[in-house]
Amino acid sequence: MGFPTIRLRRLRRNPVFCRMVQETALSADDLIMPLFVRPGSRVRKEIESMPGNFQFSPDTLVEEVKSIQDAGVPAILLFGIPSAKDALGSEAYSDAAIVCRAIEGIKKACPGVCVITDVCLCEYTDHGHCGVIKTNRNGVPDVDNDATLELLVKEALAHVRAGADMIAPSDMMDGRVAAIRKALDAEGMTDIPIMAYSAKYASGFYGPFRDAAESPPRFGDRCSYQMNPCNTREAMREIALDIEEGADIIMVKPALPYLDIIARASERFDVPIAAYNVSGEFAMVKAAAQRGWIDEKRVVMEILTSIRRAGAKLILTYWAKQAGEWLKR
Repeated sequence: MGFPTIRLRRLRRNPVFCRMVQETALSADDLIMPLFVRPGSRVRKEIESMPGNFQFSPDTLVEEVKSIQDAGVPAILLFGIPSAKDALGSEAYSDAAIVCRAIEGIKKACPGVCVITDVCLCEYTDHGHCGVIKTNRNGVPDVDNDATLELLVKEALAHVRAGADMIAPSDMMDGRVAAIRKALDAEGMTDIPIMAYSAKYASGFYGPFRDAAESPPRFGDRCSYQMNPCNTREAMREIALDIEEGADIIMVKPALPYLDIIARASERFDVPIAAYNVSGEFAMVKAAAQRGWIDEKRVVMEILTSIRRAGAKLILTYWAKQAGEWLKR
């Protein structure tokens, strides 16, 4: 049986019918807003390559979080920019770290917001890499996996002690989820979930973020710890290992070039999938919209819906606040 008996346009011609049979729903509850905090007071410095996004001092950050909450977005992801950097990223795990100060202020002013913190060292190291640098047996500087784990654990504990609701290790060191989970549980923090950057690819789409977080590598690249964009099965292994080690949510990053990875992960694993709609994806759309080439709102909602449709329950996006306001309207 086919045409003319079957006419798929019947359910498209009436907007009510369209909404009733819509297969994918996007909600503000699906969104997480990434934010950047730096030392100072009354700082609201726009990030040139990410129009509409800013580096905030803790006081102006609280104001921004209130407006995000008003838009219906339930969660934020915090990145810190320290006052000083060193080889070991010491300000990442100090009790006086900028992220810890920011968490305390947010929790006082906006107790209902879920505060997630990025756990990594790249913003805090003077070399811009995600861990401790040592010379390998070939005489080449490289990130020492196991030495880095100790510092990531200290960073995670500092964030949770300051009041973080969830932590998100993004470094891609082997074994970091297990190390952090063990440390949290040993401190009685068994209720703190881990959202692991499980399939984080060595992508060209991170450029604007490195401006925002002031964290470009001073030498080499991150291909020895971030994933090869050509690999799918490896992503499934990374995800499976992180779940086995105690991850409560797994993340795929970036989102748009890896919708196939999101879809495969959502079919294979019974844990919530997050996807990071990263800075390069954001900047491309912003640039095209500023030139009048595309309708920004329409394209953004189509992008976010595509990520949701692929299987991501949570979407980290620099449009979270704006999309929340659009969805409310």
